Amino acid sequence: MKYRKLGKTDVEVSEISMGCWTMGGLNWVDGSPNGWANVDEDEIARAVKIAVDAGVNHFDNADVYGNGRAERMLARVLKKLGLKSEDFIIATKVGHFKGTSPNAYAPNHIYRQCEQSLINLERDYIDIYYLHHGNFGENNEYLHPAAEALDKLVKEGKIRIKGQSAYSAEDFEKSIPVVRPAVLQSWANAMNKMFIEPGSKVAGLLEENELSFVAFSPLNQGLLLDKFDPENPPVFEGGDHRKGNEKFGKEFLTNLKPKMLKLKERFGLDISDLSAIALRYVLNYPNVACVIPGFRNQKQVKCNLSGAERELSPEDMEYIDEVLAD
Repeated sequence: MKYRKLGKTDVEVSEISMGCWTMGGLNWVDGSPNGWANVDEDEIARAVKIAVDAGVNHFDNADVYGNGRAERMLARVLKKLGLKSEDFIIATKVGHFKGTSPNAYAPNHIYRQCEQSLINLERDYIDIYYLHHGNFGENNEYLHPAAEALDKLVKEGKIRIKGQSAYSAEDFEKSIPVVRPAVLQSWANAMNKMFIEPGSKVAGLLEENELSFVAFSPLNQGLLLDKFDPENPPVFEGGDHRKGNEKFGKEFLTNLKPKMLKLKERFGLDISDLSAIALRYVLNYPNVACVIPGFRNQKQVKCNLSGAERELSPEDMEYIDEVLAD
C-alpha cells in the first residue's frame, strides 16, 4: 500500500481507502431515500480486518449515513478488532442532515453534529471534517457562518483538517476562498472525470490552492465491475438511493455491456481485474490523494485492494477513455 499527503498538511492517507456509506444501510432523510441495502456487521468487521491488514488507514463517513448508524458501526467494528481508532484517519461530514435546524449549515447545528459524530465515533477529534455539499442557502447566507464554525472547531481541537465535498465546479469555486479546505471530495471515475481532468476548473483550483482530491464512486457504484445484467436489471429496496436511477436500467446497462467486454479483453476477465483498473485509473491523476470505494463484505474489499499494485500505462489510460467514450 502506498500513501499520499493531503494538500499542504502532514496527514497521509492510503491510496485505497474505504467509504462507509454502505454501512448506514437503508435510510431516508426528509422523505427521500439516501441509503444502501443493509449490511451485516460481523461481515463488515471481517472486511475491515482485511483492509487494515493490507495497510488501509483511512475511513470516510458522514453523519447522514444511516443517520449516525455508519459512524457508530465503524467505532464498534474497530473496537471489536482490538484496534485504536486514533491510529486511523477518520473523516466524517455535516450538511445533509439538518434535524430541527433551519439549515444544516447553521453554526449551532454544525457544533451539535460535530459533537454527536465524536460521540458516535468514540473519539476526541475528527481527522477530516467536510462540509458535505455546496448549497449554503439563499444568497449563500450560511457560507461564511459555516466556515467560521469549522475554524472554531479547529481551534478547539475537535477537527484537524477542513474539507469541502460538492457536486459542481461552481460550488467548489465559491467555497474554497471562504472555507479554505485542505481537501476536496466528489465523484471521479473512468466514466466521469470532470473534476480531476487536466484543464478542468476544479483541477485548476486543486493546483492553484495546493489541495488534494478524495474520489468517491471510483467504481461508478459497481457499473465498472460489469456486475449488472441488462436482461435482468437490479431491483433496489425502498430507502436505497439507487432505486429508480436510470443508469441501473436496461437501456443504460445494454449500452455499457459491450464496452465492459472490451475492457475485459484487454485487462482480464475477473471482477478484481476490473476493480483494479478502475481504481488505478483514478489514482493515475496527480491531484487525487485516494479513492474511497464502498464495501459490504470481504470479497469487495479484496477487489478494492487489487488496485494497490496494479499499474496502467498512458496507452492503457487512452484505451479506457476511448472505450468508455459516449
